[in-house]
Order: sequence, then structure tokens, then C-alpha cells
Amino acid sequence: MAVDTELRTNPPRFPWRWLAPAVIITAGTAAIGILLYPSMPQDLAVHYGVNGAPDRMEVKSVGSAFSLVFLQLGLTALLAGMAAAIVRSRPDLDPARPTGSARWARHYMSLGAQALLGLVGMIDLGLMASSLLMWTGTVTRWAPLVIVLPVLASVVAAVAVLARNNRDRGGEEEDTGLTHRDDDRYWRAGLIYINREDPALLVPRRFGIGWTLNFGDPRAAMLLAGVAALIGLVITLRLGG
Repeated sequence: MAVDTELRTNPPRFPWRWLAPAVIITAGTAAIGILLYPSMPQDLAVHYGVNGAPDRMEVKSVGSAFSLVFLQLGLTALLAGMAAAIVRSRPDLDPARPTGSARWARHYMSLGAQALLGLVGMIDLGLMASSLLMWTGTVTRWAPLVIVLPVLASVVAAVAVLARNNRDRGGEEEDTGLTHRDDDRYWRAGLIYINREDPALLVPRRFGIGWTLNFGDPRAAMLLAGVAALIGLVITLRLGG
């Protein structure tokens, strides 16, 4: 077993600067929406087909006009919470190279949180552009790409950065000869982690890059319920008008 004893006294810091773009974009979208609301078309295009033409219209209301702003707020809060859980997650230290793997784990957690906050910033930017199209009644064949391209670019960049930093976990530290053991009883099919005694909400995945939820923690069920509620709220706002 290897333990980083400084996690309590000197834990990785939450990257607040990386959250700022998402907050600024969301606040800016809301402010623009409030200013444009009186002049918005009475029928708003709330969905675009693959050809860029609106295929669903709704009567202007606070719910329909600001549905994407509400989505921005929900996603920003959700992913910021997940980023906070990542920097507080249990590090996966290698007893063979404890010092190097502890240094790597801190860097990887910070990088993961930054990637997640960068992703939500790009999502919010796409939602802002989509809102502007809806509020101004603009019709363009590029409408479906307004959200897809920023999100796709940020996902590819995040995966590339995390994958590159996932290669060398121990650095140049000399091997201690100890073996890293991961208890199989807490993993289902090597993918689902369930450990009621582990206080960590997120733990490093056994395979690949990133983290997975500890489904033995009640907060995991609350998080999934929050995601479902957010999706339900968006559907209700978009369909209910």
C-alpha cells in the first residue's frame, strides 16, 4: 500500500480560473437574452434539422426563450461539482514508485478537473451561439454544427491531453520491488466500482483514462438522479413552452 499523507494538509487546488469562462459565458448569455427578450420573434425556433432549417417552433415564453440558459446553469453546476470531486478523489498510487506516482496523481487530478471545466466552457459557448440563433430568428445550414463542433473539439483535446499524461506514472523513480494490488471484490466486471467503506465519490478507472463513480456511495445515486432531473427539466421546458 502507498499513501500520500499530504492530501489532507496540502490537497490539489480546485482550478477556479478554469471555471471562470463557463460562468462568464453563462452570465453573458442570460444578460443578452434579457436585453433581446422584448424584440424576440413571437415564434422561436427551438430545434434545427440536419439541413439547418428549423423543424420545431414554440411560442415565445420565459421557459422556451431561456431553456438553453437553464441548461447552461445546470451543466456548469454539475460539471463543476464533478471537477471538485476529481481533485478530492482517491489517488491511485503505485507502491513500486510511491513518490513519482503521488506526484503524477496530483498532476493528473488537476489536469482532469481543468479538462472538465474547459469542456463545460465550450458547451456553454455552443449553447450561447444556439440561443442567439433562436433569439434573432437566424436560419443557417450551419446551425446543427454550432454546438457539435466546439464540444467535439474540446472532447478530443481533453482526451489527447489526459492520454498523453497517462503514460508514465512513476517517472524516473527507482522501482521499490513492491507490487501494486487492486482488490477485485470491489469491482464488477472490472468496470463498476462498489465500496461502501471508501469515502471517495470518484476513483481512477481500472482501464483507460479518467475516473468512475463509486456506486457504493449514496452521493453517486444523488448525482445520477440530478442528471436525470436536469434532462427532464430541459425536456419539459422545450416541450411545454
